[in-house]
Amino acid sequence: MSEPGSLRGRLLRVLLAPLAAILVVSSIAAYYFSVEPAMDAFDHGLINNGVAVGDRIRVEGGQAFVDLPSAAQQVLRTDRFDRIYYQVLDAKGRRIDGEQDLPPPQQQPADGMTVYDAQYRGEKIRAAALRVPCGGELCTVVVAETTVKRQRLVREILLWNVLPELLLAGVALALMWRGVKRGLEPLAQLSEEIRARSPRDLRAIDEGQVPEEAKQLVGALNRLFGRVGEASLSQQRFLSNAAHQLRTPLAGLQAHAELALAQPVPEACRAELEQVHTATIRTARLANQLLALARAEPGAERHAESTDVDLKRVVEECANEWVHRALDREIDLGFDLAPAAVRGDAFLLREALVNLIGNAIEYTPNGGSVTVRTGVRDGAPFMEVEDSGPGIAPAERERVLERFYRAAGTAGTGSGLGLAIVREIAVTHRATVAIGDGAPNAQDGRGCRVALNFAAADTIKRA
Repeated sequence: MSEPGSLRGRLLRVLLAPLAAILVVSSIAAYYFSVEPAMDAFDHGLINNGVAVGDRIRVEGGQAFVDLPSAAQQVLRTDRFDRIYYQVLDAKGRRIDGEQDLPPPQQQPADGMTVYDAQYRGEKIRAAALRVPCGGELCTVVVAETTVKRQRLVREILLWNVLPELLLAGVALALMWRGVKRGLEPLAQLSEEIRARSPRDLRAIDEGQVPEEAKQLVGALNRLFGRVGEASLSQQRFLSNAAHQLRTPLAGLQAHAELALAQPVPEACRAELEQVHTATIRTARLANQLLALARAEPGAERHAESTDVDLKRVVEECANEWVHRALDREIDLGFDLAPAAVRGDAFLLREALVNLIGNAIEYTPNGGSVTVRTGVRDGAPFMEVEDSGPGIAPAERERVLERFYRAAGTAGTGSGLGLAIVREIAVTHRATVAIGDGAPNAQDGRGCRVALNFAAADTIKRA
């Protein structure tokens, strides 16, 4: 398996390699197709100059000479960029005119002329050698020039050929980048959709909205979601069934313990019975919480449908069962209720409230206060419970929403499920759980306030 990396980068590398090869080949071809004709034109110019000099060779009295006036020599040697040299040799290789030490060709021209490169006076030169008739014999004319204009032309050809190629490469790279980006947009959208899901959202992805190349991946993800969903549902069923099975014997055990405590029994036995009774109550509460947690989890099989629920009425219906417990602890249980309509499951909302009030009374010292509020804040319904207990440290406020987590040093007999149940119910109702400081108290002045903030009605309609 190849090393993981950016798919966009891999596509670009695959596309850039042939593009770079095409541009290199194109540049080299353009260079040679442009340079060779230009160099041939310069060479023909040298040959023409040699022919012109050869036409000026005269023979008188068996002596060859070049009839080249000074004005003609000046014209011959005049060039904008290069220095021009020439040399005329007779049939025996003796110099007739021109430079003394101009390098000859390594081989005599077989077809009457040759063009060659050489070094002269520390510079590179290009020379043309011709055999021309002179008095019944053949003389040699050599015309040479430095290579300044040739090198200049090469640079210009490179510039005007390579620059467009580089511009073309830049445009092609930009188009490739944009094309690859647009081509990968469906994958980015798929990734964003999956990233936006909650860990419990196991709905199958619509394969009709993904490109053909990604359907195999999406199909595998959907099968994985299905298996995870089945495992989660199986776990929920087990949890629900176990809680159901425990509730009946626990209720019977609690009733028998209460009957036993009502009888005249020795004090030693009474203490043991009280411990059994307390443990039974705690276990029954844990079973009820497990059942509530199973019902609150997404995908749980619930018979109740989502309906319009007034949070104020939910509080009023379960207020009485907490008033007596608060009075026993000398806790001031107050209510500040205003109508707050939400769409949801009344049973689960009541379960969330029961856990919030239960936690508040459990951890608030005797003589403290607990206040339950409902209403609408900034256009959105809310339900909150505020107490004057020790509060929850800011660093622990996310952790206490986890299952079975209890902050170190926490008093009370809780199981660490109450706030986890509240969070699951909040997720089911597209609400958020906010934990903050509550009513100040004499111990540390912090208190605790836990609020369920629901989405505004217009937000629910748009979703």
